[in-house]
Amino acid sequence: MLSGFKKFLMRGNVLELAIAVVVGTAFTAIVTSFVKDVLTPLLAAIGGQPDFSALTLTIGTSEIRYGAFLNAVIAFVMVASVIYFFVLTPYERLTARFSKQEEVTHRECPECLSEIPKAAARCSQCTAQVMPLV
Repeated sequence: MLSGFKKFLMRGNVLELAIAVVVGTAFTAIVTSFVKDVLTPLLAAIGGQPDFSALTLTIGTSEIRYGAFLNAVIAFVMVASVIYFFVLTPYERLTARFSKQEEVTHRECPECLSEIPKAAARCSQCTAQVMPLV
């Protein structure tokens, strides 16, 4: 019974997941701090303190605090923007720079649209003559 549990824990997926959770938690702290300590003060310097938590709507005896919801939406948009512009975009550029381009070896026949080698002078499906691409 314990040996099966040990095998489960020692599989790569469980270990990778545990590492991802720890790194994700640390990364969340970094992004949250950047938004809270850098971006929010910059926005406050430009357009005043962006705090809408005091905005409410009272219907009968119920109070709807839509200002807190607006604060959460603004925080989400700021965090998503930071992740996109400062993490995802540079990562995609970096991986594109270091990825190898696969050499194209086939192309479509202009007559029957079947796949043929790019150096072919005649289509093997419809026997149409095509210009070889070298």
